Amino acid sequence: MSVLLFLIVLYILLGLSMMKLFEKAGIPGWKALAPGLAAVEWCKLVGRKPQYALWFLFPVVNIFIYAGLTIDLIRSFGRHGFWESVLAVLYAPISFFLVGRDPKATYEGPILEKEREYHRLHHEAIERKDSLGLKKLEGQYPQFKKSATREWAEAVIFAVFAAAFIRMFLIEAYVIPSSSMEGSLKVGDYLFVSKAHYGIRTPMTVIQFPLMHNVMPFIGSESYLEKPSLPYYRLPAIETVDRNEPVVFNWPAGDSVFIAPDRSWDIGQWTRNNVGQARYRNQKLPFVTRPVDKKDHYIKRCLAVGGDSLEIREGQVFINGQAAQNPEHMQFLYSLESTGNSFNTKKLQEIGVNLNEAFREGAKVGAALDKEQVEKARAMGLKVEKLKRAPDPGNIFPNDPKRFNTWSVDNFGPIYIPQKGATVAINQESLPFYWRVIKVYENNKLEVKDGKIYINDQEASTYTFKQNYYWMMGDNRHNSEDSRFWGYVPEDHIVGKPLFIWFSTQNGNIRSGINWNRIFKSASAM
Repeated sequence: MSVLLFLIVLYILLGLSMMKLFEKAGIPGWKALAPGLAAVEWCKLVGRKPQYALWFLFPVVNIFIYAGLTIDLIRSFGRHGFWESVLAVLYAPISFFLVGRDPKATYEGPILEKEREYHRLHHEAIERKDSLGLKKLEGQYPQFKKSATREWAEAVIFAVFAAAFIRMFLIEAYVIPSSSMEGSLKVGDYLFVSKAHYGIRTPMTVIQFPLMHNVMPFIGSESYLEKPSLPYYRLPAIETVDRNEPVVFNWPAGDSVFIAPDRSWDIGQWTRNNVGQARYRNQKLPFVTRPVDKKDHYIKRCLAVGGDSLEIREGQVFINGQAAQNPEHMQFLYSLESTGNSFNTKKLQEIGVNLNEAFREGAKVGAALDKEQVEKARAMGLKVEKLKRAPDPGNIFPNDPKRFNTWSVDNFGPIYIPQKGATVAINQESLPFYWRVIKVYENNKLEVKDGKIYINDQEASTYTFKQNYYWMMGDNRHNSEDSRFWGYVPEDHIVGKPLFIWFSTQNGNIRSGINWNRIFKSASAM
């Protein structure tokens, strides 16, 4: 609703500022306020066909159409300066208002018709090698002569503008930095991710450095300003988020984080694990808060959707009481023991074992393996045993060690996944699961006083969810920080669907080699 109101206000201001321009061009000013008709007249003023206005109906494309028409309109009134064009793109109502109130600014005719005529005559003069004619053209059409510096500047700005909008609305490139999705997606895989499949999410953070996500390289500072901001809005989706699909999303717990050289730590992890002292030797790390669209990007597999019940028993996920489909290359940690004096690490690498993250325990090696790798390791004469993960209720969602002291990454739940419109009972037993949903993700005031729960200052015994939620887990089940640690992924955190791997380096390092067999493999069908 807020986005719609913003667009209505922008349209009214745009129309009001164009009224004087229309009048100067001999067109009744009221037409600038008429939806559809204003766009048609605008196109005719700059030298476009009336049907060109139909491009305004196409999302994302209409942004480029709008930017081009704003520049062409002020050029039709003799404004050809570089910064005048920049102002027209950034906020057209101001630019149109300034041109409209300037008595010296007159309508010079459709600029694109003049430009087409200039380019035709210029091309003919070059063909004839008529240097005198070229000089005459430059004097006749001085507005089309640009310095080499300006031409380069405009080309660079357009390229950045186009790349930023494609990245923001359509397709973005990502790289897999960790092994949480092995053996489906490997460290060093470069993916193209579609932002249209699950519905294009319009930007919430207004002021940001182009082509940067949340951190400026080399400097290390945040690449955006939190305010002003726009409310969440998503265009219609091509498809829904389904179970067993890899999904890119913003890390739900990443709204308040400590920025370390190797990763971000959410405030809960930092506090529970005493990370600062244990890992960074009391080094003071930057602490930042981040809006939804500037939280770190994660990629995991969607195991459950809103309305599902999920449980994990001995590593097997159950959805609504039925065993879930397991990824083909799902991994667990195994202990590998050699009957000889040493391990043949070369053979382990040949079967795809990631030894970079393996650990040694005496004569044994611990490594993540899928079923196929387990069989091949045993065929090599190794003793292979699956490792059991001990309960870790302090770190496991909902982080309540008193009541959920047996929960671990392998034995978890049952747990309900919130669904939009569904109502659940809210009490002392259920609140640990839903307090963050109510307070953080859905922006309510939540208090507990004298054993009673208050939502927006009203005593509450039930709560109705405002959006859908998802349960995301990595395919490397013993080495993945996922929903088992920080809970549900809200719908407004969904970024896009991985399409395919466009490049892949071994172990994330080009010096180690290129995984040629992974290039152009589908990233969503694994």
